[in-house]
Amino acid sequence: MRWLVLATVLTSACTQDGGHIGNPLMLPVTGASTLFDNAAYTQRRGTVEVIVKSSFDAIISDIASGGGPTLTEAMEAAGIPPRDRPTRIIQLQSNLGLYQANPGALVTALMVYGS
Repeated sequence: MRWLVLATVLTSACTQDGGHIGNPLMLPVTGASTLFDNAAYTQRRGTVEVIVKSSFDAIISDIASGGGPTLTEAMEAAGIPPRDRPTRIIQLQSNLGLYQANPGALVTALMVYGS
């Protein structure tokens, strides 16, 4: 019985998943990949932020009316799939008061909804 417990304890660390760190030899590759992913996200977020802040009144009007060219441009930049946009517009409309007071919250919402 002791051998069974000892074997279980010793082999419990031997799983296919090496934990959250992964293969140590792949760390430089995964680090570079993360760096590029972060750079792409930052660039996309910057584009969405410019659209929202430069056309803030128009985008708020588009949200209130259920869509429009400025909102479509912002959703496109954020990477929101076209099939999800009607649902996202409803969600944006439900929080319109927040977005009118805080353009940064609107940018964040669009980025969360994006892919």
